[in-house]
Amino acid sequence: MEATVGDKLLVHGRVVGQHDRTAEILEVLGDHGNPPYRVRFDDDGHEAVMSPGPDAVVRHKGQFKEHH
Repeated sequence: MEATVGDKLLVHGRVVGQHDRTAEILEVLGDHGNPPYRVRFDDDGHEAVMSPGPDAVVRHKGQFKEHH
């Protein structure tokens, strides 16, 4: 998994009824775009450092639409 600042991280819900969440990648802490990433979740503004698992996908800039 490789990402750059400004990409989106889509984290799929792991249990029935849990919604997918998206987060903006604010900082790449690993080498060559690899995790961990400092992210801000779009739904509540919470910031976290995370190493995404297999339930997450990186959406590179240009692969998602901005909503204003």
